[in-house]
Amino acid sequence: MPGDGIGPEVADAGVAVMQRIADSFGHRFRFSNQLIGGAAIDTRGDPLPPDTIASCRESDAVLLGAVGGPKWSDPNAQIRPEQGLLKIRAELGVFANLRPVRVIDELAAASPLKAELLKNVDLMVVRELTGGIYFGEKKRTPDFASDLCVYQTFEVERIVRVAARLAVARSGKLCSVDKANVLETSRLWRDVTIRTMANEFPNVALEHMLVDAAAMHLLARPRDFDVIVTENMFGDILTDEASMLAGSLGMLPSASLGDSKRGLYEPIHGSAPDIAGRGIANPCGTIASTALLLRHSLGLEEEAALIEKALLDVIAAGARTADIARGNDTVLTTSEMTNAILAQLE
Repeated sequence: MPGDGIGPEVADAGVAVMQRIADSFGHRFRFSNQLIGGAAIDTRGDPLPPDTIASCRESDAVLLGAVGGPKWSDPNAQIRPEQGLLKIRAELGVFANLRPVRVIDELAAASPLKAELLKNVDLMVVRELTGGIYFGEKKRTPDFASDLCVYQTFEVERIVRVAARLAVARSGKLCSVDKANVLETSRLWRDVTIRTMANEFPNVALEHMLVDAAAMHLLARPRDFDVIVTENMFGDILTDEASMLAGSLGMLPSASLGDSKRGLYEPIHGSAPDIAGRGIANPCGTIASTALLLRHSLGLEEEAALIEKALLDVIAAGARTADIARGNDTVLTTSEMTNAILAQLE
């Protein structure tokens, strides 16, 4: 699903990398292009047409570019591109959004933070994706508005289990972020997290942190975090903040997973309409998302690792798109960066 803005440009880069992997390893990937977001509204009057949903359900994995743009940006409109994004997450039951944030040494200068704060930063944010305020009942009158934030025990249990398993495979540390000093949903979140971890993951070190403190510490001491688990809106905000550690939104991938192997994979950036069509978007987040796709949905670990290594190698060799370039760096276009990664894969 290429979507809107720079979505088609970066999605093409992801498909090109997957095709190169297929050619090298003797795989055969079958792709089906489908509409979502503004592009779907313009042609079908629906941000997520039924045939898009059907194709996603029939597929082993879903790769998404981005949705939205100024053409459809009226927040009072009855039909908006973002509705398609929320709906496909719910339709596929992908409740766990994994957003790895790893600072590449060569890109430390692209971050607004001091380089000494960024050394060895390698964290994973696990965001609950199908509950909370984004999905709660919404009401609006001329002088009143409300958005209901709802969580149930089973929703917290299942996302905490995903995060805890990741923590076990990493450093054995899990930080749960909430706002339990104010919100009832957060108090439920904290109680369920404590109980689940004590019963099922007693050897994982559990820390609780209020979301405002987490936002501060992500910038002041990012190296102290390993796996973070949090609810939908908090995760949305914190991961955009954490992207600045890596230097650019354009660098970071994501995987949205549920109870089956099928997942939804996308870069964490938006549709960037200001640069759409100019050929300067950073494809690295999408290409890294294809590595997550191969790993989590198709079980192709070696191929996934090769994509990630190729991406790191070209960055180490000096390849830069405009968003991560500094000083006298040579700036590559979207296609040039993609071709550099394809050549490194060879």
